[in-house]
Amino acid sequence: MNFQKFEDLFSPARVSRYMLTASNNKRKAQKLYCANLKVAAAFHPLLGLTEIIIRNRINAVLSNHFNDSDWIVNQVSGFMADSSLMRTNRMTGRPEPDHYLKKEVNKAISRFRASNTPITSGKIIAEQTFGFWTELFEPKYYRLIAGRPIQAFTRLPVGYNRRLILNELTTIRQFRNRINHNEPICFDQNNNLDFTAALEVYNSIRNMLTWIDGDLITLVNKLDQVPTTVKKAENILSWWNFF
Repeated sequence: MNFQKFEDLFSPARVSRYMLTASNNKRKAQKLYCANLKVAAAFHPLLGLTEIIIRNRINAVLSNHFNDSDWIVNQVSGFMADSSLMRTNRMTGRPEPDHYLKKEVNKAISRFRASNTPITSGKIIAEQTFGFWTELFEPKYYRLIAGRPIQAFTRLPVGYNRRLILNELTTIRQFRNRINHNEPICFDQNNNLDFTAALEVYNSIRNMLTWIDGDLITLVNKLDQVPTTVKKAENILSWWNFF
C-alpha cells in the first residue's frame, strides 16, 4: 500500500511510533505495524479462552457458595448492594454508594428486556466483562463473599493470595484492552522494538490456566502461536519479507 494512504487510514499519530522505531523507513514501518497486528492476533485465542474459563469457574464456585445457580440475579439485592460498598466522589469529595457489579448486571437485564430476549442467569453471566470477574477479587467484594473466588484456582502455588491474583487478572485485562483497541504491544518505554511486556502477559495467561486446571495447557499448546509469532516479529526490521 502507498505509504500516504496507509498513514491516512491508520492516522499519522498512530503510525509515527512505528516510523520512529523504523528510523523513518516507510516500508519497514508498515512491516512493523503488520507484525504488531500478527502478534496481537496470536494472543486472541488465549485471551478468549482465559476469560471464558475464569468466568465459568468463578460462576461454579459462587453457585456453590450461595447454593443458588441464579446467584448473579438474586445477589443484585444481596452482597452487590451491601451498604459497605462506598467510594469517594472525585468531583464532590463526598462518599457515595459503589455498586459496580449491581449496575453491570442490571445493564445486562435492561438490554435483554429492550430486545424482548428471555432473561436467564446463563445469558447474564455471559454478558459480563472480564472487568466484572476481576472486580470480585477487590477487597470490598472479596470479603463479602468470604473469599470464595480464589477457589476457582484449585492448583494455586503456595504463597499466592487474593492480591496477587487480582494483579495478574488486571494485567491480563488491560493488555486485552490494548489489543482490542489496536494499541501497539511491540514497544518498550523508549520506543524500541521489545515484546518483553507482551511475553510477561503471555506467561501470566499460561500460569492462570495452569492454576485452574493443569490439563488446560495441553489444549493451549494446540492453539498457541504466540512465541513463534513474536520471534518472527522481533526480526522484522532486518528481515523484511517475513510478514
